[in-house]
Amino acid sequence: MRIAITSGKGGTGKSTVATALSLELAKSNKVLLIDADVDCPNDHIILNIKREKIKDVFQPIPKFNFSKCKKCGRCAEVCREHAIIFVKDKYPVLIPEQCIGCSACMIACPNNAISKDKKKIGTIYSGRNYNINFFSAETEIGVEEESPVVNALKAHIKNKGEKYDFILTDTSPGTHCNVISALQGCELAFCVTEPTPLGAHDLKLSLKLLKILKIPSKIILNRADIGNKNLIEEIAKKYKTKIIAEIPYSKKILESYSKGEPIEDKNIKKIAEFLERAKKEK
Repeated sequence: MRIAITSGKGGTGKSTVATALSLELAKSNKVLLIDADVDCPNDHIILNIKREKIKDVFQPIPKFNFSKCKKCGRCAEVCREHAIIFVKDKYPVLIPEQCIGCSACMIACPNNAISKDKKKIGTIYSGRNYNINFFSAETEIGVEEESPVVNALKAHIKNKGEKYDFILTDTSPGTHCNVISALQGCELAFCVTEPTPLGAHDLKLSLKLLKILKIPSKIILNRADIGNKNLIEEIAKKYKTKIIAEIPYSKKILESYSKGEPIEDKNIKKIAEFLERAKKEK
């Protein structure tokens, strides 16, 4: 069973929930945890996993052959990312950090003056602890588009899914491209939020995205006793979903987090029991 743990905003406790839930499920199941927050992966820190490098991730970028280039500027015209600068009667200039590897310039060039080169955009890692198998990826500094790194991570583990009872994917916060890439293929998503106006606002965005992707969703309300719970209950009703667990603001949880230790909480056990029942019903 493939489950996503996601959130509309950062700081809601998404990684804390993902690692704690993985730990609970791993007591009696084969579990794979994927940290798809490739901009800022931290699940390995919470689980005290020493990551080992698996491989680098590369992206295609254009390479100009100026002996063939006629300085027409067509490559710059079709580049939606503005990664190619063109000045009349000058050769085009590439800004590699802006390029997302779409290859439009190579296709559009009328003189076949552009070939394919590559640049490193990320690294894939693996590890294991607490009976949890773990994969993550991390982008290089300055990479504009991170979804290719997420896609490379998913492709690397594509054939490993049959080995596990549960595959949990910890996404980046937000609703942008790399979150969408991480969510695709999941059978259920847990939206981690908090009972604050910001939490409510961004929860709506997450639930709207999940509805578009046709992925069933449930809500996990973290720090449930510090704000206005009604904000979240109204959103749950609007999007026809439920708050599956309420995790209170807890000093014990804070202490575990500050030590880099996964949390154990009765509410996490409830979520694990829900997933085990759902798996049996499939």
